[in-house]
Amino acid sequence: MPTRRDGRSSHVRPRPPSTGRPTPQRVRVPVPDAYRLKQPRGIAGRRRGLPLPARILLVAAVVVLGGAVYVTATGGIGSLVNALGSSLSGFVDELTATPTPSSTPIVIADAPVIASPTEPYTNQPRADLEVTVPDEYVGDPEVRVRIYLTLEGVPPTTIAEAPVGSTIRLIVPVDLTPGRNSFSATIVEAGIESEASPIVTFILDTEPPAFVLASPQDGQTVNRDSVAITGTTQPRTRILARNEANGTSISGLAEATDGTFTVELPLEPGPNGIRLSGTDPAGNPGELIFSVVRGSGELSANLTASSYRISVASLPVSLQMSVLVTDPDGIPLEGATVTFSLTVPGIPPVAKEAITGGDGRATFTTTLPTGVTTGSGLATVLVVTDAFGSTSTQKTITIVP
Repeated sequence: MPTRRDGRSSHVRPRPPSTGRPTPQRVRVPVPDAYRLKQPRGIAGRRRGLPLPARILLVAAVVVLGGAVYVTATGGIGSLVNALGSSLSGFVDELTATPTPSSTPIVIADAPVIASPTEPYTNQPRADLEVTVPDEYVGDPEVRVRIYLTLEGVPPTTIAEAPVGSTIRLIVPVDLTPGRNSFSATIVEAGIESEASPIVTFILDTEPPAFVLASPQDGQTVNRDSVAITGTTQPRTRILARNEANGTSISGLAEATDGTFTVELPLEPGPNGIRLSGTDPAGNPGELIFSVVRGSGELSANLTASSYRISVASLPVSLQMSVLVTDPDGIPLEGATVTFSLTVPGIPPVAKEAITGGDGRATFTTTLPTGVTTGSGLATVLVVTDAFGSTSTQKTITIVP
């Protein structure tokens, strides 16, 4: 090893003898570690890296700074500082507040449904309520169905409780009280009761329907080939009228609103025994027996005139004709078609058509002019009806000097 002048060893490697310019060595630069490489973020990167609360506070600070400049210029710096302090305090409190859990609402069970009866009226003292419960309660031994009964003038009362079975439907038998019985049902689960079901009503009726006859009267004579039986009974009662004289039966139905009914029944000459029977909506039967007599009466018309003897010297003069039309029973007939005609010497015939009113009457007035001459004339009336055929009558009018 070379030595220094002072006798100590030298740490400098001795240079080899020069032979000119040294040959350059190839240096291999290692590839930088990718993990240690960092890309410059730039301004956009710095913005993206700012947390959201910090960005919100930065925007608020800019707004406050601008407002402060404006308020300072206008002299309102004190009130602005107070308002800003309150706003920032509330904002920070809201960001840092601990969330408060909301209370869990009590879940009320769905209401059951009671099937409505096809006919609410019944004469049976006991009925079966068909109750349908929601699917989720089927087979749950802790769930029960509670039945309420409401009578007229009485608040709802619990009358039965039944466990839910293995199907969605269950039958609950109940006793009925005469009159209206209104039922509702609820679901009871873990001490919580559902809303009540829609009300279903049964009406217990054990009384037979009563018939009140308006016409005809018992034993009345009817001068036509049929009789209209009218009256009242319980609404929706099914009616059957039978004439024992000819075996004819006609059915009908009482009106649902007021119970009125009309049945037209053919008659035989002479006495006719009639049996009027009916069944009300609850199934109770009722009956009324009476009789009528078919008479031999006919449609009639009675013609009158204001004067039957008229003098030529009194012409011109007014003449009025009037007719009263009655049906075969002698009752004034409304709606009959009436044709008046007047024929007197010296003038052409005069005619006029009219309709009878509620009193069975119709009138016609005409004027006899000076051209009428002495002699006999006729006042005639023709009556036509749909139910009783037609009839006519006439009166003589005499013209004298």
